Amino acid sequence: MTTESTTKGRNGTLGGSESKIFSRGKLIETANGLSLEEINATVSIPKARGNFWKSLLAFSGPGALVAVGYMDPGNWITSIGGGAQYGYLLMSVILLSSLIAMLLQYMCAKLGIVTGLDLAQATRLHTGKKTGIALWISTELAVMATDIAEVIGGSIALNLLFGIPLAVGVVLTVFDVLLLLLLMQVGFRRIEAIVVTLILVIMAVFVYEVWLAQPNVGDMFVGFIPNAQILGNGQLTMALGIVGATVMPHNLYLHSSIVQTRNYDRKDDKDVSNALRFATWDSNIQLSAAFIVNCLLLVLGAAMFFGHGNGLDTFTSLYNALGDNKLAGPVASGALSTLFAVALLASGQNSTITGTLTGQIVMEGFIRMRIPMWLRRVVTRVISIIPVLVCTFAFGGTESSLDNLLIYSQVFLCIALPISMVPLVWFTSSKKIMGEKYANPIWMSTLAWIVVAVLSGLNVWLVVQDVTQLIAFL
Repeated sequence: MTTESTTKGRNGTLGGSESKIFSRGKLIETANGLSLEEINATVSIPKARGNFWKSLLAFSGPGALVAVGYMDPGNWITSIGGGAQYGYLLMSVILLSSLIAMLLQYMCAKLGIVTGLDLAQATRLHTGKKTGIALWISTELAVMATDIAEVIGGSIALNLLFGIPLAVGVVLTVFDVLLLLLLMQVGFRRIEAIVVTLILVIMAVFVYEVWLAQPNVGDMFVGFIPNAQILGNGQLTMALGIVGATVMPHNLYLHSSIVQTRNYDRKDDKDVSNALRFATWDSNIQLSAAFIVNCLLLVLGAAMFFGHGNGLDTFTSLYNALGDNKLAGPVASGALSTLFAVALLASGQNSTITGTLTGQIVMEGFIRMRIPMWLRRVVTRVISIIPVLVCTFAFGGTESSLDNLLIYSQVFLCIALPISMVPLVWFTSSKKIMGEKYANPIWMSTLAWIVVAVLSGLNVWLVVQDVTQLIAFL
């Protein structure tokens, strides 16, 4: 049985392809339709556009799922370690990274809302089938690299909270598929609410811990001013790590898709403009929350461990340090350590939700194949835990081996980032694709291409560093 429909973009260029679904049994389908079709345009919005706060509430949510990628376990070590080693010096780096994130995510939202296609669909439309498959493979590797970070973060959190051996914790992370399936049954709006709740939990934990740490507020705000000391060898390395770990390629695909969950009139230009306006508000608000969390992480490292924080390069060392009076001072306690582990677990679960959605987006967009979400989650997670289990058993179940694997997994993210950014900037800068009204102005396109060049250069540098470390490790 075949169903056909046609979906037009704002100018008929990107969205002019036919939308088709051909059944191939129960598990595999060929898809060339709406992005995340099962949740596309399922969230109601107010018909009247006069009430700003009511409209903002209706459009809020996608930004939270995107913000999760900017505060995942991979960011924690660099931010806290940066504060422990260099005090408040790198606050300006976190600020710059957040501004770059806001620019890129705005363009993602605009691409999805204006054209009606996500970034994977748009890229496939302008490339051939073979190129689409190659891009899908590279992006899938990036998604799996992100999944490895979630597995490691989750298993370490379970070990810290409940004493579960790391190998057992790694296996237990497979069963988070049950949580995701349950969430998909209650509706996308509730998924957004759960993600926001977990973000608030993470933020509350670190606000409380930073408050107890009593940071030097004056020095903290001075840190937002760029300082030439950042160009020092060790400082620059840490700064590049913070920048490189901030912008994740999967977020670009995710955002361009989930902004389409709102049920606005795609044919009404006023509705499209309104949707873009509030999607931008939502994205910037949630990314500001991610910015605050990353600042809190660095401030925590600076306030508690600056001057004696060498060696705080694993989650367990940070957990132990928060309960050590010699390192964290008189505020050290087991409660602080426990809260840290709870926040780590919440961060991993948040990333699990967004990683699964992104995997489905890139599969449908690049190779036009759809499989059930539960099967996708199981396959991706099982593949991801294999290197983690091998590393765990090969090195005696030590956390340091998992932390090294976490660092090396970021190589795929570094490689995939330019592949995602270049088409994004290209599409959103094109008047032919976006139309005269929605194409990036010259200043924004110029700034975006500079960002692409700088981030690509930084990621190449990080790849070289990681490969050098890997060779030395082996």
